[in-house]
Amino acid sequence: MQVSVETTSALERQMTITVPAERIENDVNKRVQHTARTTRLDGFRPGKVPLKVVKQRYGASIRQDVIGEVIQQSFYEAVQQEKILPAGGPQIDFKNDKDGEDFQFTATFEVYPEIALADYSAVTIEKQSSEVKDEDLEKMIDTLRKQQADWSEVESDAKDGDRLKLDFEGFIDGEAFEGGKAEAMDLVLGSNSMIPGFEDGLVGAKAGDEVEVNASFPEEYHAENLKGKAAVFKVKVLTVSTPHLPELNEELFAKFGLEATDLETFKVEVRSNMEREMKNALKMKLKDQVFTQLVDINAIEVPSSLVDSEIENLRKQAVQRFGGGADIDPSMLPKEMFEEQAKRRVTVGLLVQEVIKANEIKADDERVRSTVEEMASTYQDPKEVIDWYYSNDEMLNQVKGLVLEDQAVDSLLASANVTEVAVAYEDAIKPAQQ
Repeated sequence: MQVSVETTSALERQMTITVPAERIENDVNKRVQHTARTTRLDGFRPGKVPLKVVKQRYGASIRQDVIGEVIQQSFYEAVQQEKILPAGGPQIDFKNDKDGEDFQFTATFEVYPEIALADYSAVTIEKQSSEVKDEDLEKMIDTLRKQQADWSEVESDAKDGDRLKLDFEGFIDGEAFEGGKAEAMDLVLGSNSMIPGFEDGLVGAKAGDEVEVNASFPEEYHAENLKGKAAVFKVKVLTVSTPHLPELNEELFAKFGLEATDLETFKVEVRSNMEREMKNALKMKLKDQVFTQLVDINAIEVPSSLVDSEIENLRKQAVQRFGGGADIDPSMLPKEMFEEQAKRRVTVGLLVQEVIKANEIKADDERVRSTVEEMASTYQDPKEVIDWYYSNDEMLNQVKGLVLEDQAVDSLLASANVTEVAVAYEDAIKPAQQ
């Protein structure tokens, strides 16, 4: 087998592979002999079909099968021989496929980039810390009560905290705009779920009122044609309802899956959940900051095949996240929606792998165990979950991958300039600004 490699771009390689005709013919003859022993044809006893007849009838398809296998085998042998690591599957083009002559094809593929990590010691990282204070706990308990509130319709003026059922239509410069109309929509005043000015304009309204509300779309609004625009909404208030908060008792506690039977135990469990949520949020924001800086100081080209593969993953995740079933084809979602995110994910993945390699990081067994235990702690029977992870290599390897990533972050932080900043609980749980 002859192999030649041409560099066609920074990451693309074109490999020309020539396979001797003898190898093809020998494999074809072996397959023909096997087919002759197993095939059944009218007029011939089983296993006695002449090779010539088998070759006439099945020779072309047998040769195509052989060539397919030879391509796979020879490509694998060639990249091993040339010490090349493909970043994705090759595009195959035949150059010579004539019977009796050496078989020749080209394989075009991408390789992983060579990465020389930049010095991370000049990077400055802001590490946030926080705590759950008593007032944070009381606010959370109030929020939980509101989630379970009973609503009753009232004739009084609407105020913050009341729920309104509305019909409305929005206009910009006197023209109705797409997406600005709704019927029988529920809105809790003070929830800040609508654009600035909308909810304020409904304070004091009663059931049956028809109100014109002036509101403005933010400059950073997602719809390009609405950014910064002033709008007038014609609103009809169908009903106004006020909430009745439930008592803090065992019945309420059970609705949140908590085992508490008294208020103090309930508070302990809620605080524990808040602290776990806060810890994870702070960890994710720190990791995001570390990775952002890592990407900023390491400009690398990434294989488009890896980006395309990640786009497919993001498409599937998007369909699942929004409740799509088998009737929605993820490929219908525009590629452009995910391209930037996919490229960043691939870039981060390649750089983190290089950090792990450069620092010879191995997954710490104790850290893997504590991570599994922490994940299992939210289940009713933690031991059963822990045993399941340790009996499932695939799931355990996923945890090891997370631990390796965390250890890579620790390694980068050890060389960076880290400043610690205390923040309020509400700021701590906010996601990182993208």
